Amino acid sequence: MLRGVLIDWGGVLTTGLAESVAEWIEADRIDPHHYREVMSTLIVHAYEGGLGPGDNPVHALERGELPAAEFERRVAARLRTLDGGQPEADGLLARMFAGFRPLDEMNAMLRLARAAGLSTCLLSNSWGNDYPRDDWDEIFDAVVISGEVGMRKPEERIFRHALGLLSLEPGQCVFVDDIEANIVAARALGLVGVHHLEPAATIAELERLFRTPLRASPSPDVPDSPDVLGVPVFPASPAPGGPGRPATPERL
Repeated sequence: MLRGVLIDWGGVLTTGLAESVAEWIEADRIDPHHYREVMSTLIVHAYEGGLGPGDNPVHALERGELPAAEFERRVAARLRTLDGGQPEADGLLARMFAGFRPLDEMNAMLRLARAAGLSTCLLSNSWGNDYPRDDWDEIFDAVVISGEVGMRKPEERIFRHALGLLSLEPGQCVFVDDIEANIVAARALGLVGVHHLEPAATIAELERLFRTPLRASPSPDVPDSPDVLGVPVFPASPAPGGPGRPATPERL
């Protein structure tokens, strides 16, 4: 049976990355069209391949192999402001992510999940950004930040690391993320994947899967889950490189 949930942070437990990036682009007067071209190259390579292992700066940043300050310098050198200059490199990532705001209903869901006896683990790819950790002891049994463990989603080893911290098998866990390539990888390993698009739908799906109310005012008639004996509801999909959709520049 399902006993735990692995969950992403940015864009799942917070407002969307696209909103935060839009605020940063406006504040720093970044040329939005040039930004999309630059990030398209980085993100497509990061999630579809095309460069050798370790050659992609996004991979290196997320694994903690590339210092955030160096990544900021590289990106700032490629971006342009509306007046043709370069944006300030120092603090670029902090400004990019400054618009993240917590989603109260998603964080409350995790508290209720723990109260119901479910195990919870944060599983986040970090871009060198700071996380607001004040209440993490209340909502997580374990925390896995890519840059702190030298692994990144969608690598199989980071999922296995997180599962090990919870002492659970893949078929006992649900994985929630807003990037489909990560969901595809998790399903291939045997986890139940929930592709997050908006809080109400995600919480309703988790209520269905775990058969327990996960909001202050539970929705009526939560249907029984077909995952009766820990068999994933969704069939395993091909590993990344298959039909999974990479993150797009608009989302990053």
